[in-house]
Amino acid sequence: MGWIALAVVGAAAFALLWLLGLPRTLWSFAGAALMLGAAGYALQARPELPGAPVEAAKKAQPDEPMLRDLRSAMFGRFTYIDGYFFAADALVRGGDAERAARLMQGGVRSSPGDAALWTWFGMTLVEADGRTMSPAAGVAFRRAVALAPKHPGPAFFYGLAHVRTGQFAAALPWWKRALALTPPDASYRRDIATRVALLEQFLAIRAREGQGATPPR
Repeated sequence: MGWIALAVVGAAAFALLWLLGLPRTLWSFAGAALMLGAAGYALQARPELPGAPVEAAKKAQPDEPMLRDLRSAMFGRFTYIDGYFFAADALVRGGDAERAARLMQGGVRSSPGDAALWTWFGMTLVEADGRTMSPAAGVAFRRAVALAPKHPGPAFFYGLAHVRTGQFAAALPWWKRALALTPPDASYRRDIATRVALLEQFLAIRAREGQGATPPR
């Protein structure tokens, strides 16, 4: 099967050269490149083996310093939970959200009464499940809200998780709740208020025009 695949690739490459209208003088270079690849394949691969699917590489995630700052402002800095947060962040950035979720699961087991740990357990579960709101993630967020019903953090990040999973209408009540629970002098109040306003505008536009653009996060 390996040789067949290589032959198909070669045929497709020459067909592309022809469709692009490139001069035939360049075809020799393409042929040489394909021959070089075939030689390397024969030396290093095992063409007699049948093809088999391979596991996709882990997808790294971009760094989110603004989100980390917001989390620190809400839940505090220089506490024992920082170790869990920073390690989970690094694992998610490296594409290993499942391991990050297991790490946060260990955190909630060691401190089952900590709403911040339950909140971030829910966030890592959303990432581990491919940005879907699984039942386990929902349980984690609701546990965080129940532990700290007057704290804006669990409600805000529960709303953010809904946004990331495409459930925009479901996110709005949680962000409004977070805003209502935020002290007037809190450094992050304007950030939450801005998100609420943008999400309201987005939902209004989508309802009016039926468009599905992604709102700012």
